[in-house]
Amino acid sequence: MQSHTDPRELLRRSLASERVHSAYLLSGTGEEPRAAALWFARALACLGEPAARPCESCPACRRSTPGEPVPLDGAGRSGPLLRHVGDHPDLLWVERGVDDTRVRIGQIRALQDAFRLGAVESGRRAAVVADAEWLNQEAQNCLLRILEEPPRETSLLLVTQNPEGLLATVRSRCQRITFPAQRPPAPGDPEASEEQQALAARLDQLAETDVPSLLDWAEEFRGPRAIAAAALGELLATASGWLHDCACRRAERGADASAQLDSFEKVQNCRKSLVQRNANPQMVAEQALFAVREAGRA
Repeated sequence: MQSHTDPRELLRRSLASERVHSAYLLSGTGEEPRAAALWFARALACLGEPAARPCESCPACRRSTPGEPVPLDGAGRSGPLLRHVGDHPDLLWVERGVDDTRVRIGQIRALQDAFRLGAVESGRRAAVVADAEWLNQEAQNCLLRILEEPPRETSLLLVTQNPEGLLATVRSRCQRITFPAQRPPAPGDPEASEEQQALAARLDQLAETDVPSLLDWAEEFRGPRAIAAAALGELLATASGWLHDCACRRAERGADASAQLDSFEKVQNCRKSLVQRNANPQMVAEQALFAVREAGRA
């Protein structure tokens, strides 16, 4: 679903009209898609008036008030496979485990098992799968079985920075909610963290960076894969926004933006390789940085 309407407003309309879908795909960069998914899940369980959910005063809202999140372990050894939102029994949250590079199939199977049980309280059930781009094909196929036969009065909310990383059959069964792309912070932006400012500045300078320095940057993504993949994911997301912004600026000036669009596609393919093919983070970083460098030099 593509629209210029504020994404949260689209979700509010679903609540107010009580025309709630069984699956939503919330896509976009930054924290807003994840925050909106949490808000919408709580609103679905709320027992207040539809137009004013979450009301924050009913028993369901009090139970779903987020606290300190319980760390997950995708293998289920040192932590749970999934957790509740607050302590609400009908609101579930799935994301990558602390040391995991992907959302594991065991976590989706645990979600299936939870859905087989009836709702504990009145109101709708909901489950958020954050980091949905980190589902491999096996886990996505497992998720597809839930989407094909959705439980009654239950909504599945998938959150992803990169919807193209999901199978077309998964995307087609979801109501699409697209959040505006966030521009990478400019150097000196007072609202940007030091890390964000440094990354934005490095991308701006990449066109003038020589090959040995570029390879040195890619080498920063060596080491334990979970840590390297998480850091590289941030780089690829920021690079995607950077290229999108460059292409838009060139288009506004009437200039050719094909190089920036080609590089954007290459970076998206890098994201797919990192997630779906379990590719080496350092090699993926090299490919992405060369793509950004080409766009900057065009």
